[in-house]
Amino acid sequence: MYPINLKQICLSSMCPVMDPSVKAAALQVIQQQSRPLPAASSPSVLLAYKNATGFKVSTLSKAGIGILKLATTQLKQQEKKARVVRSSSLGKAHPASVEKKSPLDQLTALVLHGQARLQPLAIEAHAPKPQNCRRIVVLGAPRVGKTSILRRFLRDGFDERYEPTSEDFHRKLYQIRGETYQIDILDASGERSFPAKRRLSILTGDIFLLVFSLDDRSSFEEVRALHAEIVAAKAALHSSKQKVCVPTVVCANKVDLPSDQRAVSRTEVVRALGNSCALFETSAKDGVNMEQVFEALARRGGLPLETGPSQHRKVSIRSYQALRAARQAEKGSKAAVCDAPCGALYPLARRPSFGTDLRLVLGPKSNRKQSKALDKCQIQ
Repeated sequence: MYPINLKQICLSSMCPVMDPSVKAAALQVIQQQSRPLPAASSPSVLLAYKNATGFKVSTLSKAGIGILKLATTQLKQQEKKARVVRSSSLGKAHPASVEKKSPLDQLTALVLHGQARLQPLAIEAHAPKPQNCRRIVVLGAPRVGKTSILRRFLRDGFDERYEPTSEDFHRKLYQIRGETYQIDILDASGERSFPAKRRLSILTGDIFLLVFSLDDRSSFEEVRALHAEIVAAKAALHSSKQKVCVPTVVCANKVDLPSDQRAVSRTEVVRALGNSCALFETSAKDGVNMEQVFEALARRGGLPLETGPSQHRKVSIRSYQALRAARQAEKGSKAAVCDAPCGALYPLARRPSFGTDLRLVLGPKSNRKQSKALDKCQIQ
C-alpha cells in the first residue's frame, strides 16, 4: 500500500464527497496535528468536533467524518515516526529496549550527547565505612604548585601549562586488603576572598596540605596565617581546652629552582610552624619528595600506605567496579588479582552542598541543647 498524501486528496477535485465545509475542516485538521482523533460518528464525537473546529455539524456528511478520521490517523502515525527518528538521533532507545548502561557508556553519552539524566554508578551501592573516608583540604597562595602536586597524587604526571584554579573537587576510591577506602580532595584555592566559605572547608577537612613556593615569601606568610586559622577553627569545633592535633603536611615547593632564588629558609619555616606539621621541600615538576609527602598524608590521616600513587594499581572506574564485584562474590578466594591494592578516580564526583557540610559540622539537631540556640555560629 502506497503512502497517502492527504493534502492532495483533500484539495483534489476528484474526491466526490468533499463539499467546501468538509474540505476546510480536513485542511484544518492537517494544519493542527495535535487535534485528537475522532472515533465513530456518534453524537458525542460530532459535538466534540463542533467545539474544536467551529464548523456546523449538520454540514458534515459521514464520508467527511471518515476522511477526517483517516487524515488524523495518518498524521498521528507520521508524528510517531518523527518522534522515533528524533529519539534515535539523540541516542535514546525505546523504553522497552533500554538496558542498564555501564559507567563507561554513561560517560560516553555525557560527552557525545550531553545527557543529564545518567544512571547512578554502582559504586554507591558499596559505600565505604565512615572510618575509611577522609577529606584532604589543599590551601595556599596562587601559582605555588597545588594543582601540580595533586596531579602527581591522582595521576602521577606533570603539566607545564598554568591554569588558575577556582575550586576543584576530586574523589578516589581504593580497594586495599579487602576494605574500601575513599579520599576526597578539595582544592580550595578560590576561597581566599570568602572567609566563611574557607572556614567551612577547614571545619569539614580531616587532613590538610599547605603549599607555598620557596621563591615567594608572601606565599609562606599566607601559609603561616592559614595554619593558625586551621588550629583555631578545629579547637573551637572541639570546644576543649586541650591542644588540638590537626594532621597537617606543609610543602615548600619549587625546590628545583636555583638556590639564589630562595626567599625562605628551612630553619625559618620550622621555627614558624613548629613540630606539629610535617615539612617537605618538594618539586612537583621533578617529583622530588612527592612520595614522602603522600606517605605522610596517609600516616597522619590514619590511611593505609597503599593509598600512595606508586603503592597501588591504577584502574578505570569500570575495572574497579568489576574487581569490587569479584571481591564480593569470592570473599574466601585468595586470587592475586583480587588481593592487589587498586585505586580509581570517581569521574562524577562533586563537592557536597554547603547544607550537607553544615550538617556535618553542626551535628544532628537532637544533640544540640535548646539553651545554646543563640550561640554564635561556628562557621563565622
